[in-house]
Amino acid sequence: MNQDFSELIEYLDKKFVNIDRQFINIDKQLVDLKENKSDKSDVSELRTALDVHAKKADTSFGEMVVLSHEVDRHERWFQQIAKKIDIKLEY
Repeated sequence: MNQDFSELIEYLDKKFVNIDRQFINIDKQLVDLKENKSDKSDVSELRTALDVHAKKADTSFGEMVVLSHEVDRHERWFQQIAKKIDIKLEY
């Protein structure tokens, strides 16, 4: 009868070891989640970076509009000059 209990104890020990390993893995996963969790300062930094990028993009767009108008003006001047000296400009 002692042998029957020893087999049962050995079997249960193996099962509890597996359960302990699973809990250890869960604990490690929770620690990893806590370490990788974003907080308000992370969100604030991201918002600030996006604002900076948006401002740069807006400035760049404005500069492109100004440059486009300048190129159009130069194009008109070239056409006027070509007309006065009777030269046909080809594109």
